[in-house]
Amino acid sequence: MSEPKTNAMRILEQNKIPYESHSYPHGKEAPDGETVAKLLNRDPQSVFKTLVTKGGSNYYVFVIPVLKELDLKKAAKSVGEKSVEMIPVKDINKVTGYIRGGCSPVGMKKQYKTVFGKECESLPIIIVSGGKVGLQIECPAPELVKLVGGTVGDITF
Repeated sequence: MSEPKTNAMRILEQNKIPYESHSYPHGKEAPDGETVAKLLNRDPQSVFKTLVTKGGSNYYVFVIPVLKELDLKKAAKSVGEKSVEMIPVKDINKVTGYIRGGCSPVGMKKQYKTVFGKECESLPIIIVSGGKVGLQIECPAPELVKLVGGTVGDITF
């Protein structure tokens, strides 16, 4: 039996972007990104996490390698804000339509300004959440950036 498609998968298909989905075992809590990479037997450099922030009255999405940390000063600069801060976990579903650990840069309730870490430029494919805990999607980074109207920047440390 195949897994039901997520909104992110449907959007990739509608836009004719090739992807491969990967499921991994998980408990009640979403594992951290490094664990996800191990479970998928993938290089953690190619597995990216999706972080949602707020700056002023706007929300911003940052997609960075799981082993890196978001540099809030660089992130704010990349979107033209004085500062940005992570949104509270309790607000993730309300803002994105996704839950913690299953937040994909594709198919959020609204298309927020999205910045991918520059690390994606040197990779043929990246792996991001497929829209639910336990599911990742692997696809070409340039096509993913273009699909979400994203930009690429130096936003990590």
